[in-house]
Amino acid sequence: MTTTPEVLFVCVHNAGRSQMAAALLDHHANGRVHVRSAGSTPAEEINPAVRAAMAELGLDLSAEYPKPLTDDDVRAADVVITMGCGDACPVYPGKRYLDWDLPDPAGKNIEEIRPIRDDIDRRVRTLLEQLVPVT
Repeated sequence: MTTTPEVLFVCVHNAGRSQMAAALLDHHANGRVHVRSAGSTPAEEINPAVRAAMAELGLDLSAEYPKPLTDDDVRAADVVITMGCGDACPVYPGKRYLDWDLPDPAGKNIEEIRPIRDDIDRRVRTLLEQLVPVT
C-alpha cells in the first residue's frame, strides 16, 4: 500500500452509494486517505435525495458528478469497494477488494436513504480504522 492509501468506491450509476461513501471517507479521513468514486454506467447527475441526505451531515455534494469507471482508477487504488456493480470492475492482483451489499438509493426518498447513508458511514469508519489506525 502507498504512503497514503487510495480507495475507490464503485457502484453502477455513481449517483448514490459510491458518492456517499467517498464523501464520508474523505470527511472522516481528513487527508489521510485519497478517495475516488466511479460508476460502471454513470448517471447524468447525483440523486437529489442523496445530496439532501448528505447535506444533513454538513457534506456538500454540489460539486460532485457521476464519473465513469476506468481501468486507471482501479490500477491506482489500494482498496476497491464495489456496491452492486457486478463483474464490471476489473480485478488485479495485489488489490484489496470488498463488496458492500447495500440497497440502491435510486427511486428512494430521503427517509429511505438515511439508513443506507448511516450504514455506509459505519462501514467507512471501520475501513478507515483498518487503513490508518489511530496511534
